This record gives sequence, structure tokens and C-alpha cells, in this order.
Amino acid sequence: MVLSSQSAQVRLGEASGRWVLLATVLGSALAGIDATVVNIALPTIGRELHGGFSSLQWAVNAYTLTLASFILLGGALGDRYGRRRVFLVGVIWFALASALCAAVPNMALLIAARALQGVGGALLTPGSLAMISASFVATDRGKAIGAWSGFGGVATAIGPFIGGYLVGGPGWRWIFLINLPVAALVVIVTRRRVPETRDPDAVPHLDLLGAALGAIGLGAVTYALIAAGGGLSTGVAAAAVVGLAALAGFVVTELRSSNPMIAPALFRIRQFTAANVVTFAVYAALGGLFFFLVIGLQVVGGLSPLLAGAAVLPITAIMLALSARSGALATRIGPRLPMTVGPLVAACGVLLLLRIGPNASYLTDVLPAVIIFGLGLTLIVAPLTTTVLGAAPTSHAGVASGVNNAVARAAALLAVAVLPLVAGISGDDYEHAATFIGGFRTAMVTCAALLVLGGLIAATLIRNPRPPVEARASSG
Repeated sequence: MVLSSQSAQVRLGEASGRWVLLATVLGSALAGIDATVVNIALPTIGRELHGGFSSLQWAVNAYTLTLASFILLGGALGDRYGRRRVFLVGVIWFALASALCAAVPNMALLIAARALQGVGGALLTPGSLAMISASFVATDRGKAIGAWSGFGGVATAIGPFIGGYLVGGPGWRWIFLINLPVAALVVIVTRRRVPETRDPDAVPHLDLLGAALGAIGLGAVTYALIAAGGGLSTGVAAAAVVGLAALAGFVVTELRSSNPMIAPALFRIRQFTAANVVTFAVYAALGGLFFFLVIGLQVVGGLSPLLAGAAVLPITAIMLALSARSGALATRIGPRLPMTVGPLVAACGVLLLLRIGPNASYLTDVLPAVIIFGLGLTLIVAPLTTTVLGAAPTSHAGVASGVNNAVARAAALLAVAVLPLVAGISGDDYEHAATFIGGFRTAMVTCAALLVLGGLIAATLIRNPRPPVEARASSG
């Protein structure tokens, strides 16, 4: 069965709707878990595959780079050729890349396999949400998206815990092998239970040049930033020049293209632009924080991989309990105050992580910081997402969401590249607590500063929507 975007037929309360939700949740969970699960295994992977700190950065960033670069293209491919088809290609691609990650003998091949994983993630991630939007009747669509978002957030957040269990048990290669049975289940359910949908008004030509320039630009700049940790050189300078030139070409291409990957008109909307600037600052802090924290808890705090992964689970519990209330609060009072206060509260939690040292106590040195950070993060996420989507015209909601997702991924990518350079961490520093601790603390202060910056930007540029005309008339 092939449905257009306007002919949704399934309901959440019916078996057909639950099957669609199961396939999309499990599919997006594959990409979400792998965005975080690798972090907890980095010290072990580095020791076993004899990788320096820059190799660990690339093990994370190779995945984020291709995911951020091609996620908008993946959405466009699904609209044009069929969301279920592109989603299935992404899941199978992701599974094969995961198997390759599990079999690699060295860091270079792991990095290459992680880049391939990111391509698979870019194909399946936008398709999972698009299939929900296109397949459910309008009255159930919001509930289905909420369920997809909630379960997807839980999957991403428990990634470090799963990684810690597997690293401490059967070994780090199982963090990739576990994807295979999940991917097989997703393929079976999707083929049998999910209807095909496509957009009859999809753009006739794909913005391949824009996608290529964006990937080259982000990749070259990331390479220059990571390589600069070993000292400046002609190669580093050349990579920086190539990257900046490609990014400039990307902007020019998007402005001139008749079918741009990113609609330039969106950025003429002040609220949309402001929300994405806040997104960049906040998600740069989050990317840097989660990269350094799970390593620091093991190297500096002496925790096992399992305990280090479990350390961030309270954030998941807090967000599950309070995200809906946070969204309701932002709807009632407007997004500016939550988006201002949230980053400041989260920054306080990050600064409390400076107490982590040798033989740190989880209950006194880690848990209070994680709780405060989780409370701040809960205030940020729902209002930020609502503001991005609310600022864009309804016809551009999908593109607006995709742009915001790409901005968040690019911010995390650049943070993981820049923060070690700022912190002065390189080589085998991650194997020595006395050396790593100074850089870890510098990184935490920098992440806190980015959160404060995000809060100040929100206070300055975010505007609360005006109430409806009838509400203003009645209040007068």
C-alpha cells in the first residue's frame, strides 16, 4: 500500500498503529543509542586498539559528521522515493556498518565504519518521524509523535548504561553486535506492517551539491581542529582553508538553489534563527559534556564502565517525569523564561562536576550535579523544540525540525573537536588520571560557559508569542 502524506489511515489505538510506532521507535533507537553508547567504551577501545586521544575523538565524530551532513538529504530522499523504502535501506546499512565496527582490527577502520554508520543513521532517522507523521490520522498524530520522542529519548539516555554493561561483560565489540538483532526485527516489522508513504509535492531535484559541500566543510574543519591538538602545520592550515571555503560554498549554493536543502527564508524569521543559535550553544555544551564525563568518571573518578554509564541515568528519570510539565509551563508563560533559566540551572550542575576527583563518591560528588543538570535540561528541551517548530510556517515544519536536528548534531561535532584542544588533552592523556584531570575541569568550565551563553541569548532574542486577539480583547 502506498499512501500520500495527506492520506494517513492508521490509529494509535489499533494494532496497525502500534506496529508502525514499534518499527519507528526501534529504528530511531538504533541511531540514538549509538550516538552515546560508544562514549562509555572509549577508554577501553583506545587501549585495545592502541589509539591516541584524537582517535577517540574521531570514533565519536566520524559518526556525528556523516549524520549531521546527510540527515536533511535523507529526509528529502524519503519524501521523493518512499519513506519506508529509504528507512529500510538506512536500517540495513546501519546494521552492516555495525557488524563492520565489531570486526575491525584497528582504529582507522573503526573510524571509517563509524562514518558509514552515520550515513545509515541519516537515512533512517528522518524517515522514522516522517512515517509517523504520514501514516497516522491527524487526531492521533501528536500522541504518536510524543510517544516516539519519549521512547527515543529514553533509548538515547540509556546508551551509556548499556555500553557500560557490555564493556564490563562480553566486551566493547558487543555494543555494535547488539544492533544486529534489533535491526532484523525492525526490518521484519516494517516490511510487514508499515505502509509506504511519499510526498507527491516533493522537490524534483535533490540538493546533492549542497550536501557534498556541507559534508566536506564540516569534515575538513573538524579534521583541522582535532589535528591542531598535535600542533599547527601546513596540513592543518590547508584543511581549515578547504573547510571554510566549502562551508562558504554551501551557503552560496543554498541561497541560489531552486531546491535548497535548507530553506534560506526560514532564517529571516528572527525567532527561528534565535532558537537555532540557542540550540547550537546548548548542544555544543551537551556534546562536550557527555564526551568528557563518561571518560572522566572512569579515568579520574575510578568508576567501572558500568557505574560510569549508570551515573547519567537520573537525567533520564528526571526528563521522563518532568518533560510534559515543562512543555505545559512553556505553553502557559511562554518559552523565554524556561529557555533562559534552564541553561543557567544546567550550568550550575556542570560546575558541580568539578568536584570529581580520585576515588570520587557517586552520592556526594556526582549525583547532586547530575540531578541539577537534569532539572536544567528538562526546562530547555521541550520549549526549545516547540519554539523552533512554532516559529516556522506549518508548510515548512519538517524542514525546520530537520534544520534544528542538523544544527544540534553539528554543534556536538564541533564541541568534541574543539574542547580537547582548549583543555590541552592529547595523545595518551586519557590513560593517566593526574594528567587528564586538569583538562577535564577546563572542559567542564567551558561547557558551563556555553550553557550560560545559551541562556543569555534566549533572554535577549527569544520572544514569547502574543496571545490571540480575542484573549487580548477580553483581558482589556
